[in-house]
Amino acid sequence: MESSDHLVDDLFHNYSDLIYRFILLMVNSREEAEDLTQEVFIKAFKGIRHFKGESSYKTWLYTIARNLIYDHLRKKRTVNFIGNMLHSTDRKNPIPEEILEMKEKTQYLYQALFSLKTPYREIIILRKIKGYPIHETAEILGWTDAKVKTTLYRALQALKKELTKKGWEDDANEDWIG
Repeated sequence: MESSDHLVDDLFHNYSDLIYRFILLMVNSREEAEDLTQEVFIKAFKGIRHFKGESSYKTWLYTIARNLIYDHLRKKRTVNFIGNMLHSTDRKNPIPEEILEMKEKTQYLYQALFSLKTPYREIIILRKIKGYPIHETAEILGWTDAKVKTTLYRALQALKKELTKKGWEDDANEDWIG
């Protein structure tokens, strides 16, 4: 059997980038994401002997990360969530006007996303941005599959409403919204 030190080292090697990116999307600060990612693996190291194997290690780490994020956001209270993370275009080399438009749309999207309540933001990030399947999302959040589906539907409706309020005018991209 692998020692807990080696196991946590392996978990860090295999999952730290995924956990960091998830946290970064939730807190929108590289420094805070780095600190919280370290805290996830410190908690994992301290709690590894209590891991029961009822879920995968990845799910367990995401659950630790989620709980740390909630604690962090509760402590912080006023958090600014505006980012420029999603960029897409049909061209490989967009012209400057397209780049500016992408940045504006990204800003609309993230302003709308981060104006949603935390469970809605979380479900959209896990399902639509990170692409996790329903079952895995349910495990991470500690929800049923049905709750994931229902909450995602409601979250996407709330996101559409926020985008409309913020002036989103791109009907062509509504397919990914739902």
